[in-house]
Amino acid sequence: MVHNAYDSFELLTNCPNKIDAIESYGSKLLIACSDGALRIYAPVSAISDKSPPSDYHNHGDQLRKEPYSLERTVNGFSKKPILSMKVLASRELLLSLSESIAFHRLPNLETIAVLTKAKGANVFDWDDKRGFLCFARQRRVCIFRHDGGRGFVEVKDFGVSDTVKSMSWCGENICLGIRKEYWILNSTNGALSQVFPSGRLAPPLVVSLPSGELLLGKDNIGVFVDQNGKHLQAEKICWSEAPSLVVIQKSYAISLLPRRIEIRSLRVPYSLIQAFVLQNVRHLIESNNAIIVALSNSVCALFPVPLGAQIVQLTASGNFEEALALCKLLPPEDSNLRAAKEGSIHIRYAHYLFDNGSYEEAMEHFLASQVDIIYVLSLYPSIVLPKTSLVPEPEKVIDISQDASYLSRGSSGLSDIMEPSPPIHLSDFDEHSALESKKMSHNTLMALIKYLQKRRFGIVEKATAEGTDEVVLDAVGDNYGPYDSNRFKKSNKGRGNIAINSGAREMAAILDTALLQALLLTGQTSAALELLKGLNYCDLKICEEILQKWNHYTALLELYKCNAMHREALKLLHQLVEESKSNQSKPELNPKFKPESIIEYLKPLCWTDPMLVLEFSMLVLESCPTQTIELLLSGNIPADLVNSYLKQHAPSMQGRYLELMLAMNENGISGNLQNEMVQIYLSEVLDWHAELNAQEKWDDKAYSPTRNKLLSALESISGYNPEALLKRLPADALYEERALLLGKMNQHELALSLYVHKVFCIKDQSACSFFFMHTNNVILCS
Repeated sequence: MVHNAYDSFELLTNCPNKIDAIESYGSKLLIACSDGALRIYAPVSAISDKSPPSDYHNHGDQLRKEPYSLERTVNGFSKKPILSMKVLASRELLLSLSESIAFHRLPNLETIAVLTKAKGANVFDWDDKRGFLCFARQRRVCIFRHDGGRGFVEVKDFGVSDTVKSMSWCGENICLGIRKEYWILNSTNGALSQVFPSGRLAPPLVVSLPSGELLLGKDNIGVFVDQNGKHLQAEKICWSEAPSLVVIQKSYAISLLPRRIEIRSLRVPYSLIQAFVLQNVRHLIESNNAIIVALSNSVCALFPVPLGAQIVQLTASGNFEEALALCKLLPPEDSNLRAAKEGSIHIRYAHYLFDNGSYEEAMEHFLASQVDIIYVLSLYPSIVLPKTSLVPEPEKVIDISQDASYLSRGSSGLSDIMEPSPPIHLSDFDEHSALESKKMSHNTLMALIKYLQKRRFGIVEKATAEGTDEVVLDAVGDNYGPYDSNRFKKSNKGRGNIAINSGAREMAAILDTALLQALLLTGQTSAALELLKGLNYCDLKICEEILQKWNHYTALLELYKCNAMHREALKLLHQLVEESKSNQSKPELNPKFKPESIIEYLKPLCWTDPMLVLEFSMLVLESCPTQTIELLLSGNIPADLVNSYLKQHAPSMQGRYLELMLAMNENGISGNLQNEMVQIYLSEVLDWHAELNAQEKWDDKAYSPTRNKLLSALESISGYNPEALLKRLPADALYEERALLLGKMNQHELALSLYVHKVFCIKDQSACSFFFMHTNNVILCS
């Protein structure tokens, strides 16, 4: 037995005659006896009030858990034994089946109608919603409709193959148990469709369920079918013996077996909940608040144990699924109590599942309990969490046996089960030190990841909304009151100012920090990177230490990046690039980092932090000159600033930058930068001249690549200062450069003189051609 769902209480003994049929009406018992009399029994306390005998509802409309005494006897109520009775409470009628079917007005029991066509009927069923009665006699099935008052109208009369043993309405159809078969009868046209055989040992048994579906007996097995006779599920309810009667009340099936009454759950796997050993039980019916059990000369009732008490019992015995199912039966007005109970049971169940290795199921129940994630993360001591002012609320882990007034059972005899156990607090689980010492398995972490991902959307959404609200308050705060300097603390996460009492963001930080660790511990590096690339609240200090310790450098870069710590990210990236180039490259640096990685990182920063771009572009300028200069050219960095920075930190690359800039946009380069470029070319040529001159190898007709660039620039661009350049030229060399500069200064006679006396002492054809071309240009300019 799982728990006590019902308490047995003897209502009356020593009925003077054998009980043929029994019903309840309000708090009264209507007992049809073998002598044809109808005896009406009432609670002893009601009789002592000396109320009028006919006042059935004055003393409440439920059976009472107290002894019953005879209130009055209606002799000659029936000439022949009554087979069964049914109170039609919504119409204040009593239906009795004897030699025919009769209807009696309640409470005075006046006979208002007798269906003569029902003579010989052996079974009936009433559809209270539509006011339809069906009954079977011999090989006929008849349908009557109550049209109000005393009137009953015949609707249909169908023939069947044999005597009907059991019947029940199922929607607009009727399920019939005939011989050893079940059939569905269409009440409109009389069409019959076979369902399945009823079994070899027991007669057919048709039981209507509150859902409108049916439970059909097949010896000791109960099969669930829909209103058309189609099987609903593979699972079946199994009794210890074939039942003769089955009554459904809420979530239980109460069955009358030859030697006992069994109470089984209506939830798979239809467990046996409780059993009562009672001999010679003749009738088993449902009243409004109990199950009435009639023996030959006595009556007892099975009163449901209060749901709250059942829930406590089930939880204490570890039957959490049953306990949760019963929580859903709590009345709507107790919604808060229901939510509290369900939360507590989910938490207990989750701990049970976690301790027994069902980690994913455990997390589902933690999720359903809506307990704080801090509470769940306490099961993972190896995961480092940020310090927080938030603590798991003890009331969220309440003991389900609280609210003693609701759960009281009086004389149920289960006071030991009902003793309140101490509330569960987070500290109570310190006894599970084995969990703390046990290394976290892959499965436990995977379950945690799924739990955190399911909780994440709502928590991050609240954190984001909280931040938005603060921005709005900051924007209008000065208009509504003095500024509180203690309101904010500086965030170490690059997210601006975060309120000290930012509960949602604290919770988001705890969640994301734990989630990142769990992903890394299970080898889900790509998922960890996706977490960091999106909006996240990972604690910077904790995650930085962990990523450094575990050598997750790519994730560490993303951590820096999402917190706008670009300097730290670029330093790390440069370090990784250098280590990748070295022969002792760390094996965990996979994929290897390349200088291009720094350039890619710098691209978005050109618009937000140009000085940082300039600083770190110098580190890759030598190894990736073209890509670096293209970065500087394509960004939002002023050319004069780039040139100045290159001049100071990488003078050897200054000319290359200016060359590329000029090639991209000849008109876009300023005169100052043109002058800088020519000065750079001239400096290189002068150095080259000094070196060769010292070796006495200088030849003015020698042209290096840089000298060619200088000559081309002197001739093609106009933004430089020729006077300044002329002062730098040696007196005994670089005559061609001097001639070009003199030409730019409109001193054409001197320029031509230099060409004639110095430059064209070279007698080769190419020089002559150059001279005549240049002379023509000078004449045109003049």
